Amino acid sequence: MKGEVLDICVAGPKGGVPLVFHHGTPGSRLLFQPFIEAVVTRGLRYVSYSRPGYGDSTRRPGRTVAECSKSVGIIMDELGADRFYAIGWSGGGPHALACAALLPKRVIAASTIAGVAPFEAQGLDFLAGMGKENIEEFHAALAGPDELRLFLESAAPAFAHVTGDQITASFGDLIDDVDRAALTGGFSNFLAENMRQALRSGFWGWFDDDVEFTSNWSFDLSRIVVPVSVWQGAKDRMVPFAHGHWLSERIPGAQAHLLPDQGHLSLAVGHFNQILDDMIEIGKQ
Repeated sequence: MKGEVLDICVAGPKGGVPLVFHHGTPGSRLLFQPFIEAVVTRGLRYVSYSRPGYGDSTRRPGRTVAECSKSVGIIMDELGADRFYAIGWSGGGPHALACAALLPKRVIAASTIAGVAPFEAQGLDFLAGMGKENIEEFHAALAGPDELRLFLESAAPAFAHVTGDQITASFGDLIDDVDRAALTGGFSNFLAENMRQALRSGFWGWFDDDVEFTSNWSFDLSRIVVPVSVWQGAKDRMVPFAHGHWLSERIPGAQAHLLPDQGHLSLAVGHFNQILDDMIEIGKQ
């Protein structure tokens, strides 16, 4: 941690309770402006950071999912905040759960939006229902660092320079009609900008995320004691519906919001306000 740079975004009232948003894979600290406005209008302070290797954040080879709790703790200390909410979308889901598990006295409540389950999860076929690009990516990660590097050298350029007009085609088999319909106007432009920012220094943040996800997360989901909500859509081809089922059944007391008509993108853009209100409400428990 010492000497590392973390690329951080903060918005909203200084006295507001922070909401730490953990971005997807690949992704960066940039967030959709309507999401920030939704956080700020509820009196909260929006906080996000690019994980090591993304954007301007220093790469940390060999990092684990659990280590993000140390980064977040440092950020909260710098902001003078004792407690905060944690929310994670897609690849950010495990990181929000790590904060819930490892910072139980500081996390008020946590939510995952289409968050991935552990690769080693018993009773879950991790790859079943994923689009072909994700299946190829995880097979490369399991084959070793050389194979994963080769895969990302081929895949990353399409996202490193993607525009809003190109983003739908870039997702290929990873989205269906529900998510395609969500990729309009400002949201598609945001996703493209987010990915360009994420990959501006190379694909190593993405590489390290994939290694994290196919390795032990280094914390125990069954020991989470703070309130957690799990949000998942049945039309999701990036993180299949079964992941949400598995997480909601293994996290003690988790509230499951398993929506049959939502995908990976439509769930976040269409239900973010509801997700925020739910998280604030369960945090009062």
